[in-house]
Amino acid sequence: MFPFLRRREFPTPSLGIFFSLQALDVLTTMIGLRLGAGEASVFVGRLIQLGPLAGLLLAKLFAVLLVMAAIRYKRQRVIVFLNYWSAAVVTWNLVTIVRAGLA
Repeated sequence: MFPFLRRREFPTPSLGIFFSLQALDVLTTMIGLRLGAGEASVFVGRLIQLGPLAGLLLAKLFAVLLVMAAIRYKRQRVIVFLNYWSAAVVTWNLVTIVRAGLA
């Protein structure tokens, strides 16, 4: 029929990718903060006032709670969405690190 009307296969949620991206986010955020970059997220920015690592770990705890709720309520698409979002955040962090390194 029409290829654009065909239902597409949805990616399989991956907890391994989720946890890897969370670790990369903490690492790249810490590097960015040391190079003088600021935190773009208001929520995480408030948490970082407790200390950079402590604030980031609290934010990651919140992300893990979201994934646990998604698993509990069989909402695997939330995990896929969080993986894409986290990949975008890590990419943004890497761009910020490169820009700070070139400045």
